[in-house]
Amino acid sequence: MSVEAVDREAATSSRPCTPPQTSWFEFLLEESLLEKHLKKSSPDPSPVQLIVQFLEQASKPLVNEQNQVQPPPDNKRNRILKLLALKVAAHLKWDLDVLEKSLSVPVLNMLLNELLCISKVPPGTKHVDVDLASVPPTTAMAILLYNRWAIRTIVKSSFPVKQAKPGPPQLNVMNQIQQEKEVTENILKVLKEQADDSILVLEAALKLNKDLYIHTIRTLDLLAMEPGMVNGETESSASGFIISAEEMQCQVCYDLGAIYFQQGSTNAELYVNAREKFFRTKELISKIGSSLHCIIDEKRLAGYCQACGVLAPSDNTSSPSTPYSQIHSCLRSGNYQELVKIFLEDNRTPTLPVQFRQSVLRELSQKAQQGNDVLDEICFKVCACNSVCDVMCGRPVGVQFNHLFLKPTKEKIDFLLEVCSKSLHVETASESSKRKMAYFLKNLCLGLEDLQLVFMISSHELFIALLKDDERKLLIDQMRKRSPRVNLGTKPITSFYDIPASASVNIGQLEHQLILSVDPWRIRQILIELHGMTSERQFWTVSNKWEVPNVYGNVILGIKDNLTRDLVYILMAKGLHCSTVKDFVHAKQLFVACLELVTEFSPKLRQVMLNEMLLLDIYTHEAGAGLSGERPPSDLISRVRGYLEMRIPDVPFRQVVAEECVAFLLNWKENEYLTMQVPLPLVQNNPYVKLGQLLAATCKDLPGPKESRRAAKDLWEVVVQICSISNQHKRGNDGRVSLIKQRESTLGIMYRSELLSFIKKLREPLVLTTILSLFVKLHNVREDIVNDITAEHISIWPSSIPNLQSVDFEAVSVTIKELVSYVLTINSNNHFWLIIQADIYFATNQYSAALRYYLQAGAVCSDFFTKMVPPDVYTDQVIKRMIKCCSLLNCHTQVAILCQFLREVDYKTAFKALQEQNSHDAMDSYYDYIWDITILEYLTFFFNSISDLHHKRGESDKRQIAIKAIGQTELNSSNPEEVLQLAAQRRKKKFLQAMAKLYF
Repeated sequence: MSVEAVDREAATSSRPCTPPQTSWFEFLLEESLLEKHLKKSSPDPSPVQLIVQFLEQASKPLVNEQNQVQPPPDNKRNRILKLLALKVAAHLKWDLDVLEKSLSVPVLNMLLNELLCISKVPPGTKHVDVDLASVPPTTAMAILLYNRWAIRTIVKSSFPVKQAKPGPPQLNVMNQIQQEKEVTENILKVLKEQADDSILVLEAALKLNKDLYIHTIRTLDLLAMEPGMVNGETESSASGFIISAEEMQCQVCYDLGAIYFQQGSTNAELYVNAREKFFRTKELISKIGSSLHCIIDEKRLAGYCQACGVLAPSDNTSSPSTPYSQIHSCLRSGNYQELVKIFLEDNRTPTLPVQFRQSVLRELSQKAQQGNDVLDEICFKVCACNSVCDVMCGRPVGVQFNHLFLKPTKEKIDFLLEVCSKSLHVETASESSKRKMAYFLKNLCLGLEDLQLVFMISSHELFIALLKDDERKLLIDQMRKRSPRVNLGTKPITSFYDIPASASVNIGQLEHQLILSVDPWRIRQILIELHGMTSERQFWTVSNKWEVPNVYGNVILGIKDNLTRDLVYILMAKGLHCSTVKDFVHAKQLFVACLELVTEFSPKLRQVMLNEMLLLDIYTHEAGAGLSGERPPSDLISRVRGYLEMRIPDVPFRQVVAEECVAFLLNWKENEYLTMQVPLPLVQNNPYVKLGQLLAATCKDLPGPKESRRAAKDLWEVVVQICSISNQHKRGNDGRVSLIKQRESTLGIMYRSELLSFIKKLREPLVLTTILSLFVKLHNVREDIVNDITAEHISIWPSSIPNLQSVDFEAVSVTIKELVSYVLTINSNNHFWLIIQADIYFATNQYSAALRYYLQAGAVCSDFFTKMVPPDVYTDQVIKRMIKCCSLLNCHTQVAILCQFLREVDYKTAFKALQEQNSHDAMDSYYDYIWDITILEYLTFFFNSISDLHHKRGESDKRQIAIKAIGQTELNSSNPEEVLQLAAQRRKKKFLQAMAKLYF
């Protein structure tokens, strides 16, 4: 082991669980280290990582004294590194599956080219011109390995690849990825151009009848020692891993089949070649058995064979056609009766995957929907075969079967019974299979209304064989007890209770229908039937998804009549659920039915339903016409006001109703009502009403003088209390008293999370701007000028807090971030909100994101910088922050240009930025955007002073661009002020557009 490795091992001996990783250069220093490393159970670095490291170091270019890039030298060090990479590949037995999975195309291309080189394949020689029978076995194997990889890479490149999720943009990483992508594309281009030659080489290899050899670590060592070849044969070329002729032909046939199959999309005749190669591969696999050097994905091979059997059916009558090819042929020729026979036959011993069965049914259904009426019957028959197959395999029957069986006929029943009979051999079937089929037939009878059709099933020999006598008798009795349906059209339905109940059926089915139904009349009908079958069950507990607020549940569960209690509870629960998922139509129907029901016996529940219907109407308007800005009807506004003013004792109220009502009035600018007309007891008792009144009063006073902003101060005090930390003292086990800080303060009128939830119901811009302004001011109270955030109307708030330590500023920061994210979903083009978002990113050192939002704020108020950005948007503070962002991003030329945007040009910062040589922006491409003559003169002087250095670096063009920029006539200081202003404005717009394209 090298000295460096010993030192490092000694230094890390205190951590035996994490052995140090061996560095690539240690393998250069100790010849035997590689084999020892590869023999480890889990070597670190892994073999493929070693290949990458060795080849990366061997292919590193050099930079000479003239700063010119030179190709990597062909010295002893690089030759040993390449040899080490080949040894690692030999350790992996040249398994292309492993190498392709872990190595990129450029690395594997380099590795295999080194194999060709060390195997004495003359560079520049076309492989198709090489006689594989006359060259040494290792040389022939190296050529085959390279050409196998070539066509495998072509095939693999045709498959869709999921793009990796991009991380944060890093210039160096992005450049490396782009370079590797370009190199890969170039290699692929060459491989595709040589694809025909590679195919010819592999076809020629199939004619070889001799064993071949592939290099091992030992033979590679021998080659490294041999100065040359004697008569084309050496010990190294005639030994190594032996690859039998059958193993080689098996791998080559598989790879040729894959390339032929891929090319078959443009030339259908090649599918025949692919079929021959794949079937030959199967023969060779069965002949070879297990092999270390011939590993074929047999599942993929089987898929290829099935596909070829469909795309290129064999003319050989002795080879049986597969069900796939038969079905494909039937679909192509329109022989649908034969198709049904194939499905029927497959039902005896299912071999077709369920996905394939469903895809055939989908294809038939699509053709039927296009107007082919003949296919309706075929669709039912195929669906029946699939459904019976599902039953026998324990899968649920699909919805499509129920849809196609909506109108049962004698013919459909006959065919279904035929399918069932052919799918189950009663004499040999297991008890489980018999029970599945019996349950299916029994449910089929229960779902039929025509007794003649039921008799067809119950009298069938399969039905008789599967169901016991008492089971058949019980089922037939159930069917006979069915009462005739009442014609609802003979009597108009005048009341909710006037709907007649139908005959009872299985309780489980009724409960299932009860869960699924959102029709109030059907729900009542099901409940009447259920209560007629059993009086012990509480059917409001059937589904754990039926949830009613506790304030309502206590009242509803107090109803004495079981049927009425179940009905009220379920109607309300379903209505609330429909409202939550925005199914407002069904929610309305359920609430109306519930209101009609409770009106007859409970004034308290009647008021509850009226309140819930008001909330539903608010949701409906806000999700519909309200989104387009249409003002709500006056009736709805009156009902909202009436709710807030209502005082009925003992009526349970949900806080969310009051919350939504206040938010509704704020969103539709009912500030006058909230400020002047809301009853005082309501303001004192309901925190949301109080908060809404303060917000409305503050918005109303905004244009007024400073002394009229009493409401703003009150609102400030309320929010400060909400954001204060509650200190509680707690005695620990050791007797000490500790101070506990609670994030959710109990000092205010509500919790901070409740305040945030309420704000996220608001959409009115002025209200959102006001509350956002308040939180910004609260954030700025700490007097951290560097991280201050700007906002509108910030001067209306108090400038200090008596007890600064009591405010949870961390919670304030989190709240501002959440608020800004929310308001930008309401209006992403509000430049003041965008500036706040930019300031937040600036304060948290996310300079790229901050710059993006500063630019976005300017873009939305200037038609993407076709007009000048208003000065109240790009203030000096905003420009200075943009300058700092660019500076910390090492975009120094952008810094110099932005210094011109200030009311007083910051020459000191601009000059310092232009002196920076390590700039990550376009540098000289930006010189055309400089209009300040002083900066241009400094730039020219700076280039003249270091002209020799720039000449050496090949940057003399920059000096010429700077000289050209200063020589433009429109920048001449003798020009009128208007001309100079126009020149400056034009450059400002173009520079900001260039910046926007860079960061958007």
